[in-house]
Amino acid sequence: MPDPLGDFSYTWPFYAAALIGYLIGSIPFGLVLTRLAGLGDIRNIGSGNIGTTNVLRTGSKKLALATLLLDGGKGAVVVILANIFFTQDYAVLAGGAAFLGHLFPIWLKFKGGKGVATFIGVMLAISWPAGILVALTWILIAIIFRISSLSALVAAAMGPVYLYGLSKAPFMDTYFGDLQRIELAIFMAVLIYIRHHENIRRLLTGKEPRIGKK
Repeated sequence: MPDPLGDFSYTWPFYAAALIGYLIGSIPFGLVLTRLAGLGDIRNIGSGNIGTTNVLRTGSKKLALATLLLDGGKGAVVVILANIFFTQDYAVLAGGAAFLGHLFPIWLKFKGGKGVATFIGVMLAISWPAGILVALTWILIAIIFRISSLSALVAAAMGPVYLYGLSKAPFMDTYFGDLQRIELAIFMAVLIYIRHHENIRRLLTGKEPRIGKK
């Protein structure tokens, strides 16, 4: 049966970008770091999530920071490498695949994190002005409300908005914002909201824990 995307000699970089992006995105840094530090399985602590906020509940700010940087870094790295060796088409595909890898890692039976740090890393790599605005949005909401999930939800929602604004700015659309990147941001934002459905329920009932609570 012929490949609907065309001859394999043409399409193999797309498959490679998606596979490599997914495998790198699947690395559960939060779980690996907490186990190496002798803190056990992070999935048995707090919310059971493998991300930065739950690592912080172990009481180790250093491990939480390392998890944040590594989870964000894996999203950024695959985008940057795809841009260097191929084009933006591959970079967007690799970034989306890394994000999916974090959410549904093959190593953990497809039960991963909520993708916020990886989302920010991908955003920084596909459009650093939008990525910086997303990160600042997260920080601002976190400072005001001290609720990680709320910060994530607001930042995720604003990602496509920032990219759209950049796409309309003179001389910036080609470099920092276009439809392809906006679609990727929307895709990631939708999945973040789906993954945060329990958090949204707790936010609505006023039961969502604040940052730093074990």
